Order: sequence, then C-alpha cells, then structure tokens
Amino acid sequence: MGDSRFDVLITVEELAARIGGDGDLVILDVSDDLETAPLERPVIPGAIAVSLASDISGPGTKQGGRRPLPDPGVLQENLRRWGIGPESLVVVYDNASGAQAGRAWWTLRWAGHPNARLLDGGFAAWQAAGHGTAQQPIHPQGRGSFTVRPGGMPTIEADEAADIAKQGALLDARGKAAYEGEPDKPATGHIPGAISAPSAGTIGPDGTFKSTEELRAHFAGLGAAGANPVGVYCGSGNAAAHELAAMYAAGIEAPLYVGSWSAWTGDPSRPVAQGSERG
Repeated sequence: MGDSRFDVLITVEELAARIGGDGDLVILDVSDDLETAPLERPVIPGAIAVSLASDISGPGTKQGGRRPLPDPGVLQENLRRWGIGPESLVVVYDNASGAQAGRAWWTLRWAGHPNARLLDGGFAAWQAAGHGTAQQPIHPQGRGSFTVRPGGMPTIEADEAADIAKQGALLDARGKAAYEGEPDKPATGHIPGAISAPSAGTIGPDGTFKSTEELRAHFAGLGAAGANPVGVYCGSGNAAAHELAAMYAAGIEAPLYVGSWSAWTGDPSRPVAQGSERG
C-alpha cells in the first residue's frame, strides 16, 4: 500500500463530495461491541452499521486476545454482504475515539482491500462541519465481489513483540494509566521494554490527526523511525491500529501485535513491567 496521508485518510469534505456521486462508495459505521447503539443515534447518510466484535474480528480467546483476526471466509462474506467490491472506496468511521474505526481500516487493509480509508475526525468532525445526518443506517441492497487475501498488513506474535521491545521500539498505544498498571494487580502494566505512546498523542485539538510533519516528528521522538525494528500494541489491538493509521499516514510502516495485552497476559509465564519506566 502507499504511504501517503491520502492513501489512509479521507476528510469530511472529500466524503461529502463523494456521497450521492456515481462512484462505488461504501460507508461503514463501526461499533465496538454487540450492541444496538448504531441504530439509536444519527449516522452519516448512507452508512451501514457494523460491529467490530462480531463482523470484523474473530471470537475472543485466552491465547488470541479479545479481538483476534477474523476467519477470512467469514470476513469475505460480510464484506460482500455490505456490497464491497475490489474497486469500492470503503470509508470507515465511529462515533468514539476512532479506535474502532482504526481497527476496521487496518483489518480491511490486512484483508487486501486497496482502497479502505479512515474518516479523519470521525463522526464528530462530520457534525462539526455542519453536514447532515440520517436517523437510521441503511441496509445494503447489492452484493459485492471482493475476495479476501490475508496478509496485506504485517503482524507479529508475542515473542516477536518481546524481541522488538528489547531491540527497537515497541509502542504501547494505551493511555498512561493502563501502561503503568496497578501494583496490587499483577496482570496490569506493560510488556517489558515497551514505550508509552498513547494513540491520543497523534490527534490535534480539533479531533483530527495532526499534520504529516507533526506525526513524523512525534514518531521520531518515540524512536519509531529509521532502521530500528518497530511494532505496536495496546489492550486488544484497536488503539494500536488507530496509531498505525497515523504512522502509515506519515509514511512509517510497522506491524500490529493483534492479540496485544489481552493475549500477552493470557499466558501467566510472560513477564510484566509496571510504572512509568520501560522496564
């Protein structure tokens, strides 16, 4: 995939201009859990309500974490059900922090879709720009033809994440409190050697991603530039995927530890570091 901002993000102005046009556009409103929330709040006109948990991720396991990769065949059936074809522009967004949509964007790219874009600023930016909303998502009428080809985005497992933490820059995209953990809770904290890098640090005051130059400087400051090995993780792979969207927009490619902390702590023999130091 390309490494430019345009390849990763779409602005609300660009999306508004495309809605109602002749192009093959599919908009996905992403909810994190099995809930009816997308049906109980406004959505961007033409959006399809999807669940990150049941539609885009696999069933959670102790070894694979809360949000493992989906079965390719199941994901393909969902994408086709939503009318997605190989030429479709697929725009994903959520009405929260962007982590859910970031994970959906990453999964589409992992599945080999070349034209998945993340709405910069999400639903909040859409509303702030004064664009109209719909009270209900749509039910897709067509049938897509996209074929899932896994491996479009790099991934790592626990041992590889541990090696990167020792030899390079393993970024922890969770907030500071989750990174530091609680002394009386041994399964809290971070992977030893990981660097605290909350995904919120990639977002500007207006809720959209910082400029490309600011993102490059931000990640360089974290040691995630140059020849050093880099990886990203979080609690269950969502915030990390959102951070990876910022990295790819800045021209920095890195793998995702999909299972993340929820999989790391699934094995009690794995070490845990606590506090503000890398450990």
